[in-house]
Amino acid sequence: MAGHSHWANIKHKKKVNDKAKAKVLARMGKLIAIACQMGAPKLDENPRLRLAVQKARAQNMNNDAIDRAIKKAAGIAAGGKQMVDVTYEGYGPGGAALVITAATDNRNRTAAEVKLLLDHGGGSFGSMGCVSWQFTDTAVFLASGTDEDAVLEALLAGEADARDISANSDGQVEITAAPNQYDAVLKALAAAGITVEESDLTKIPENLVSIDDAGTRELLQTLIDDLEDNEDVQDVYHNAVLE
Repeated sequence: MAGHSHWANIKHKKKVNDKAKAKVLARMGKLIAIACQMGAPKLDENPRLRLAVQKARAQNMNNDAIDRAIKKAAGIAAGGKQMVDVTYEGYGPGGAALVITAATDNRNRTAAEVKLLLDHGGGSFGSMGCVSWQFTDTAVFLASGTDEDAVLEALLAGEADARDISANSDGQVEITAAPNQYDAVLKALAAAGITVEESDLTKIPENLVSIDDAGTRELLQTLIDDLEDNEDVQDVYHNAVLE
């Protein structure tokens, strides 16, 4: 991963999602629904809900819409139609490994749609575990107006553990940590007055794959875009270098 920003794929996803705003907001609602099913419908008691709301705000979902989604999700959690997390794995053009996460109330429908998109996009649907071993679940943070030493001091003072702290070419500091350290890192940085521009839970590939043929790269990018356009799909992780 040397020289590769953890934010490259995240930024790309935001640009793609802006082209289908209604689908993005529906996707955020599903993310909030699952968070409420797995914990209390209160931000201060549910770390997963806090992250879902953060993502919703990053997609310009206003506070009223977020509040409605939480109230609706609380009702669903109390006995309505249940949303579930599902993960699919497969391969894209050029042999790129793909991990696709989704939130759905109908596993069969979503699996069929994802398989069709992979087939039509030059990829293939794989069995569970076929590529996920190549990715590490990671909490990532992007801090500004600071340096690596200040970040390290803040994390030590807040008793938060990081896997890596490194400055990027834009003068920001990228921090990675285990997923269970997400809240601890945010609290430690906030206590030290360090601004966190972005944060997320993601999957980072252990090894990147270079695809030399421009046509194959374009096919892969189109497949990723089509998958992310699906209303049930939350994230598409891959190990290809596309920039």
